[in-house]
Amino acid sequence: MCAATAAYRGKSVILLDHGKKPGRKILMSGGGRCNFTNLNSSPANFLSDNPAFCISALKRYTPHDFLELIERHGIEWEEKAPGQLFCRQSSKDMLALLLTEQEWSGAELELNTRIESVKDLNEGFRVTTSAGTIECGSMVVATGGLSIPTMGASAFGYRLAEQFGLTVLPTRAGLVPFTLDPRDRVWLAPLSGISLPARVTVASIGFNEPILVTHRGISGPGVLQASNYWQPGMDVRLNILPAENAAERLLALKRTNPGTTVERFLTQHLPQRFASAFAAAHDWHEPLQSLSSVRLTETGQNINDWRLKPSGTEGYRTAEVTLGGVDTRQLSSKTMATQVRPDLFFIGEVVDVTGHLGGHNFQWAWASAVAAAQAI
Repeated sequence: MCAATAAYRGKSVILLDHGKKPGRKILMSGGGRCNFTNLNSSPANFLSDNPAFCISALKRYTPHDFLELIERHGIEWEEKAPGQLFCRQSSKDMLALLLTEQEWSGAELELNTRIESVKDLNEGFRVTTSAGTIECGSMVVATGGLSIPTMGASAFGYRLAEQFGLTVLPTRAGLVPFTLDPRDRVWLAPLSGISLPARVTVASIGFNEPILVTHRGISGPGVLQASNYWQPGMDVRLNILPAENAAERLLALKRTNPGTTVERFLTQHLPQRFASAFAAAHDWHEPLQSLSSVRLTETGQNINDWRLKPSGTEGYRTAEVTLGGVDTRQLSSKTMATQVRPDLFFIGEVVDVTGHLGGHNFQWAWASAVAAAQAI
């Protein structure tokens, strides 16, 4: 995006990629359909140690600007959830759009090219690669984070930032599943693949999105969102009946149907296998008539506020994003250039701006790319 935008402005641009094929993360994104933006994307959808930094770029290149580009290329799209736009056919359409724009603009693309060193020439840079040496007047670092190393992710961008005296804030995996300790995993693992609606809360930040039980813990949109706010040792609070006051419903059921059980109540709202296992794990076997009002109230509270303490996360292996990165206080929010060098730019995931799930990280990629390209 950055290379094409700069080249359309008449700049001579070469895009270096160490991958053998371009856009592998794009191809796998959105379940192979590429959730390329979110119509509701705003600064509130991003995490950063410097929250105001993203405002300028996002305001100047909006989701509607990118949607216009999509429609110019005739790509069919659909809105799967409010604001979340996906390619209707395949993420291959998105990759084809970007490669077409790069080709039309005149920007050169060099694949399978390893960058061996970057030397400061005071005015410009000398980049030594596996294919030779390039001297350039400006350099944009768009190398992403550490997520999914099998796709080629590395710490290269962070090392380069440090080489030029920039601070890199601590990084960690984001939008990532939680792993659980053996005590919780023993009864949850057999339920792997079951999904259910929930409100997932970490550190008072909550998301009303589904969760998914996995062999090693829990995942799903609600969990991935909450993982951005989780730190080791924190509880994850799950309301698995977000539309019900479970305590009130159980107390009412005790009056109208005293012979029923908590398990039967749960099966009316949740997948049966999950309901049965959840009731068994909490030892909820007796009929409601055998339980005191205090016990039923506590039971309902456990349903609306089920607390798990993850043992960790799945890490960068499956994380969709990397939190942290180049400290944005050292960058211009208008141009993405470093404050000490107007010819050195950092954009996208390599900087300390991370979006929520649902197309926001792609929108930051487009917006920050255009901001830099217009300033080169």
